[in-house]
Amino acid sequence: MTFETLLTDIENGILTVTLNRPSNLNALNTRVFSELRVVFEDVYENPDIKSVIITGMGEKAFAAGADIKEFSAYDVEQGKHLAQTGHDVFFMIERCPKPVIAAVNGFALGGGCELAMACHLRVASENARFGQPEVNLGLTPGYAGTQRLVQLTGKGKALELLMTADMIKADEALRLGLVNHVKPLSELHRFCYELLEKINSKSPVAVGGVIECVNAYFQEGEDGFKKEVQVFGDCFGTEDFKEGTTAFMEKRTADFPGK
Repeated sequence: MTFETLLTDIENGILTVTLNRPSNLNALNTRVFSELRVVFEDVYENPDIKSVIITGMGEKAFAAGADIKEFSAYDVEQGKHLAQTGHDVFFMIERCPKPVIAAVNGFALGGGCELAMACHLRVASENARFGQPEVNLGLTPGYAGTQRLVQLTGKGKALELLMTADMIKADEALRLGLVNHVKPLSELHRFCYELLEKINSKSPVAVGGVIECVNAYFQEGEDGFKKEVQVFGDCFGTEDFKEGTTAFMEKRTADFPGK
């Protein structure tokens, strides 16, 4: 697929999606959202794609926020529509049954931080910086930053970061639980790739079930405990369960069909 704002590359079932607006520090605009939607529609349906890495072009930024020039003249209804668009696309990422890692290679601010938080895992380069600076513009975060930051760091720290607009370094993000790992920039993509190779060796059905159950804990109207019972039971009817248990008893590595 060819896009205006994204680059895509697939290797060994791992799709790398690169935000490709380096002159704008990979800022998110409506075109980025529409193209991310197309990419993830394919991720959901394409059996050749096992997992995804999202990163930014260059060494300075993952995504340094939203494109302020684009929305500076918006009215109330346009602002709501913009936020809903961001929510819809980021929910596609968060609810994707295939694992998605954000390889944060620099600034992840505002919408960029929100994009990273929508991914299942986050790995940061040592030069990465995180923040939600929207209050400096007279705005609140619009792409679920007020919700996912609380989930990852806890209410008190999230409120502090959201209200002060402070930017934090990668090591602080690691300490707070905002990221899973911090690596040198030169090792970032390889580490993410190897982490996904490990996950991809497990049952795709079970991995998707884990994502569904964990998301249910935070989803309004869902009972995560009931969801776990349902998903656990459903696993017993899958080919992956039969292969996994058979391989265990035969003392060999499982070859999961993903069904």
